[in-house]
Amino acid sequence: MDKATETQLANIQKRTGKSLDELRAIIAASGLTKHGELRDMLKRDLGMGHGDANTLVHVALASHGAAMAEGKTGDEVLDGIYAGAKAALRPIHDAVMAAVAPLGEFEIAPKKTYLSLRRKKQFAMVGPATNTRVEVGLNMKGVAGTSRLEALPPGGMCQYKVRLTSPGEVDEELTRWIREAYTQAG
Repeated sequence: MDKATETQLANIQKRTGKSLDELRAIIAASGLTKHGELRDMLKRDLGMGHGDANTLVHVALASHGAAMAEGKTGDEVLDGIYAGAKAALRPIHDAVMAAVAPLGEFEIAPKKTYLSLRRKKQFAMVGPATNTRVEVGLNMKGVAGTSRLEALPPGGMCQYKVRLTSPGEVDEELTRWIREAYTQAG
């Protein structure tokens, strides 16, 4: 999480008088799963401004996602995905989600072994591929593959994948590809 977001979250906690965990609990207890509905609920029920509500929902969905609707917290889902030998990969996942959060509204659909990130359609998949790497699958067209942005055969879940072995690999290049996939997903 970048410094600006950390500062904004600290200010949200001061203004609302609630800890981040309490705010996440309010979001989870609402029964809502869509970004816009959650943002509007925070604005209405807690009197939050649009920017604060939007950021808080991004942070909450990045860790909790649509799993709230299944009665599990996002942390419980991610703990299952990043369990055992894959636990050390969680910081890579968190770095990817921190890069995605500022892009705008999207839905997180947890699957058994990865998270699907969706707008009108899926734009990315994030999850551990092995005990030593996380893969980010991307859906976008008109982008040339590279040695890092591996083009995949037609007919699969994604057109490209990027392999990550450390949080430091979540850089401007990867963020640019994720932004392109997000934009194309409409």
